[in-house]
Amino acid sequence: MKKIGIISDTHSYWDDRYAEHFSGCDEIWHAGDIGNELVADRLAALTPVLRAVYGNADGGELRRRFKEMEIFTTEGVKVVLTHIGGYPGRYAPGIRNRLMLSQPKLLVCGHSHILKVIPDRQLDVLTINPGAAGRQGWQKVRTLMLLTLDEGKIAGAQVIELASDPQGLHGGVIG
Repeated sequence: MKKIGIISDTHSYWDDRYAEHFSGCDEIWHAGDIGNELVADRLAALTPVLRAVYGNADGGELRRRFKEMEIFTTEGVKVVLTHIGGYPGRYAPGIRNRLMLSQPKLLVCGHSHILKVIPDRQLDVLTINPGAAGRQGWQKVRTLMLLTLDEGKIAGAQVIELASDPQGLHGGVIG
């Protein structure tokens, strides 16, 4: 069994509650628009495995460090991780073909800043967008997710809402 923390669209923002919520995770997946290497380094320090992709707003350092798309299997679950993925019925260009070729159980993406968990019954894939964990963007609620995988199955999922922090007591832009 593996516990996975899923985050996206931090845009150089660090919230100390990321560490609190991702405590005990076996892996953290960041679906792009990380913002800077400091955020990536802090996430990497929290868990044995950080899997991340760069997003459209990420610069050269992050693009050299991470790929645009990662395809991997963990705990018997095949995953496609990318920043701009879309969702069933509205996939980004090329994503549907990638899903047909790769046949993953999970598509994890970011970009829209909208939390979504949507099954595609035709392709037998679950699309997860954890929403945006950073402060840049129009989202009213910052979110991240926890996922539990067990022997090829998704055993549980939890959405975490990061309540507003008007005084900035929990974090800020780093770098």
